Amino acid sequence: MGQQPNMMQTYDYEVIKKFTIAAIIYAIVGFLVGVILALELTFPDLNGGIPYISFGRLRPLHTSAVIFAFGGSVLFATSYYIVQRTSKARLFSDFLSNLTFWGWNLVVVLVVITYPLGLTQGKEYAEPIWPIDLLITVVWVAYFINYVGTLARRKEPHIYVANWFYLAFIITVALLHIVNNLAIPINLTDSYSIFSGVQDAMIQWWYGHNAVGFFLTAAFLGLMYYFVPKQAERPVYSYRLSIVHFWALSFMYIWAGPHHLHYTALPDWAGTLGATFSIMLLLPSWGGMINGIMTLSGAWHKLRTDPILRFFIVSLSFYGMSTFEGPLMSIKSVNALSHYTDWTIGHVHSGALGWVAMVSFGAIYHMVPRLWGVAIYSKGLINLHFWLATIGVVIYIVAMWISGIMQGLMWRAYDSFGNLSYSFAESVAAMHPYYLIRTIGGVVFLVGALVMAFNIIMTVRGGAKQAPATIG
Repeated sequence: MGQQPNMMQTYDYEVIKKFTIAAIIYAIVGFLVGVILALELTFPDLNGGIPYISFGRLRPLHTSAVIFAFGGSVLFATSYYIVQRTSKARLFSDFLSNLTFWGWNLVVVLVVITYPLGLTQGKEYAEPIWPIDLLITVVWVAYFINYVGTLARRKEPHIYVANWFYLAFIITVALLHIVNNLAIPINLTDSYSIFSGVQDAMIQWWYGHNAVGFFLTAAFLGLMYYFVPKQAERPVYSYRLSIVHFWALSFMYIWAGPHHLHYTALPDWAGTLGATFSIMLLLPSWGGMINGIMTLSGAWHKLRTDPILRFFIVSLSFYGMSTFEGPLMSIKSVNALSHYTDWTIGHVHSGALGWVAMVSFGAIYHMVPRLWGVAIYSKGLINLHFWLATIGVVIYIVAMWISGIMQGLMWRAYDSFGNLSYSFAESVAAMHPYYLIRTIGGVVFLVGALVMAFNIIMTVRGGAKQAPATIG
């Protein structure tokens, strides 16, 4: 017990605190913009014809806010937290730590300014214009040096598996970002990709799907492999399985992108290859899910009293569901129905909200008392947040599943004369009730995030002080 306060002084928790606070702010902003977009799709006249808040301008702001601002801040915070505690070493460089924080937030601010002005590359998940892309590269190099430098000075001989997942995420995202954004600038805001036509589409979805695969999956699995055992106070169910999970996921995920381009100009063999690797991914993905859930062996009773653990278990359940649904949707016959429909939107949000956001909430609730040396303000509010988040996600994705499958069926329905049975306008009208239900789900989820923000603010400002040794 006498050693723990010394460790608290040794570790750099200040940068983790800043990223944690930023993550909570960006979560609320990202979810709020999502609700606004859901309302705009439900009531198209809502934006009053103002171009800066139109769906086309705000949609990339929403995706970037949730994935890169919120998700990125969570990953910076948790990776810095985990690498220090599993290495028993302070972060490599205070300067690089601060550079990653202020640099990443500068990227977010520039994105918030440029996207509503219509200044983007028009690439999914890679919209920032070339000067911002260069800034991202600088921040990412600093992040890599800081992370690897910390591992190099570790006092533990073993590198815990969570750090391997974070390393794969850092290295692969760097590769994806650089290759997909290779471009020739023509002025301060515009550039031309060095790839053209179908090659550009292929590179873009190699990047796009692996932004999901390594930013939203591999990195958050690293988070899971640390926080689930810590919160459950149980060892990882199978450390050997976690290593197999890491290598299988790292090898297979990188090839899955072409399944986004079924029934396009992309050669058929490339799409088939992407679908094949997508289906193979089911094995390591479910292996990781089972490993996480089975870590609770001997501790299932804790789910009755520990809402943080519920966040982790439900997030793993959504991870398993999403990683079953993804390979299913990559099969060409299923993709013929699902492509361009709201089913895809439901799939993305079951992963982004059900898996990524829920596991992030659990990690934040776990870290905050340990970072500030206080007791959580209200366990009841954590429980309330859990139910709001879970109900909100379920309402959202069920509405999109129904809407999407209905869309696909209406678009391919023919009458006895071989004509389309429904016009496109009729399919849009049929979707309207489900868009309203989706909006309600989004509002419920946003309210949950506001409850979390209130709970964390009250914890930091007025939580009962505890000795660091008593909270681990």
